[in-house]
Amino acid sequence: MMLVTTEAAFSQLLISGTLVHEGSFKEVQQKFGIQVTPHLAILISMDRYPELAIDKSITWKTEIGQQLVKAVYQTISEPFLWVWIEEGILALLLELASDSQQSPSLKRKLLSNVQQIQGLVDSQGFSVSAGIGSYYESPYMLYRSFEEAKESLVDRFFQGNRVIYFYEKSKKVDLQAEQAVSQEEKTELLARVRIGDIEGSINYLKMLLARIAQTYKFHIDMFKSAAIELSMSLSSMVLETGGDVSIILSENARMIQSLYSTVRYNNFVNKLCDYWRMLAEQIVKANQLNVSPIIRKAMNHILEYHQDKISLEDIAQYCYVSTYHLAHLFKKEVGVSVIDFLNKIRIEKAVYYLEMTEMSVKQIAGLVGFQDSNYFTRTFKKIMSCSPSDYRTARLC
Repeated sequence: MMLVTTEAAFSQLLISGTLVHEGSFKEVQQKFGIQVTPHLAILISMDRYPELAIDKSITWKTEIGQQLVKAVYQTISEPFLWVWIEEGILALLLELASDSQQSPSLKRKLLSNVQQIQGLVDSQGFSVSAGIGSYYESPYMLYRSFEEAKESLVDRFFQGNRVIYFYEKSKKVDLQAEQAVSQEEKTELLARVRIGDIEGSINYLKMLLARIAQTYKFHIDMFKSAAIELSMSLSSMVLETGGDVSIILSENARMIQSLYSTVRYNNFVNKLCDYWRMLAEQIVKANQLNVSPIIRKAMNHILEYHQDKISLEDIAQYCYVSTYHLAHLFKKEVGVSVIDFLNKIRIEKAVYYLEMTEMSVKQIAGLVGFQDSNYFTRTFKKIMSCSPSDYRTARLC
């Protein structure tokens, strides 16, 4: 059950498609002393391996790998080769009978084999999933079966553990389909960061990611691209507010690579949200006031519910203090009244909508929490020294 170097090297030539540069299949097979002629590739991947392997010793990694190889040898009766293609993922190359391609029982047999392997490793405290490529008579085509197995395994992203996928031709994606996230929703997401509502923006981001997942679940790369595009829009905002270009760009590159290599939806969302929080904090930190815990709680409550009808009494009740105490302490620490702060947040968000969208003043007023568009215009003019329409016109000039 120990890895044979020549078999591993021969397997790598097959799955990479580079065997043709070394000679004919028979010549190279004889040169390596290999008797197996594979027709089909199966990728067996340890579930949650990156998480399980954190802080684990080389001994642990060796033992868990040997347990998987042992299970393969105990299950597979046909001639086969195997090789590790990366940590936690084993490529199994099977030789099958010449009539197997036409056999209706082939799929059932492969499914049964993988399920037996799953049962054996379950007892060792870990689980595996598998992707199974197509059968090819010519060993020169094994690299295609390998790529198919790898492609089918990607579907694990939206699924749980202990899953088995047979390769199927990719479904056509309707590029004319309605976008999962509208421009208005994207603007709302960034506007929440603009006003300092980091947690609110993250909760909104999670909702949008779930929407994208439902819309693009048949095409994982499209989901990842759409999700990463959202974080790139926040990166642009950080750069616009004076963030370090070299740091932001290098962090973006590192995070994109990490996200594209993530094989679980939940892990992807957690990584993206952590990165979103880091970027948002860079925008908020410069404007954050040093206030007491009570006032910080009140400010966060205002940020979260600024779009709703909210009063001083509501905020005081949320903070478990009297309206008089809250009003006095808020004015002392922040420098403005509670209602003035609420209106400032609403107007700051409205400014972003005026800059980034073509929505009407009335629409924007409703989105930021003003029920009366005339009152919104008066408040805007008081804070910005011009009307919303004049502000937009000046920005366009």
